[in-house]
Amino acid sequence: MQKKEKILCIRQNRLPKAWMAQTAKVPMAFSAFVDQCARAGHEFVDRALAEENADWQQVIPYIVLQTRDLSQTAVYLRQGNETRLHDLWSSGIGGHINPRDQTVTSESFQEILMSGMARELDEELIQHPPADLPVFCGIIHETVTDVGRVHLGAVFRILTQTPASYVPGPELCRFQWVDTNTQASLNMELWSCLAMDLLNGN
Repeated sequence: MQKKEKILCIRQNRLPKAWMAQTAKVPMAFSAFVDQCARAGHEFVDRALAEENADWQQVIPYIVLQTRDLSQTAVYLRQGNETRLHDLWSSGIGGHINPRDQTVTSESFQEILMSGMARELDEELIQHPPADLPVFCGIIHETVTDVGRVHLGAVFRILTQTPASYVPGPELCRFQWVDTNTQASLNMELWSCLAMDLLNGN
C-alpha cells in the first residue's frame, strides 16, 4: 500500500441499503449503477483512513475472464499488497481507482471508473485482446471479512474466444484457466464466490 495513496470512495450512507447487505450480489444495468453512484457523489480519500472506516466504500472494478462458452474461467492466487487475501484464489482482476484516473476532460464517475478499469487491466495483464470488451453485470459487497466491509465491487465480465492470448503480469500469481464447474473446489476469496453467483444468476 502506498503511504499517501488516495482512492475513489463513496459514502456508505448515500448508497442503497440493499448494496450494503452482509452478502450482496445485485444484478443491474450499467446506466443504473452509474446514475446511483453519480448521485451519491464520489471523493478521493486517503487509503489508510478508508481501510479502517466502513463509512467510506472503496469502489473496485472487478473483472472476471471467461471463455465465450462459459466452460472456463481465469483464476490466480492472491499474493499482492493486500496481505489479508494471500493464499486465496481469485477470479477477479482489478484494484483501487486513483486520482490519476481522472483528467480535466474525464471528471464524471463513469469516465473515472472506466479509465481506472482499463489501467488495471493493462497493469495486471501484459497482453490482452483489445477487442474483448468488459461488460458490466452488477455489484457485490460483503461485511463478513475486514477487507469486504470497506469495498464495493463493480463486477464486469470479459468473454473471449482466445484464452491463450491473455498473458498475466507478475501480480497474477499462478494465473490459469480452470473448468468453471470445478472452480468452487478451490479455496476462493468470498468476492469471487459472490461474483460467480452474480454471473450465474444465483
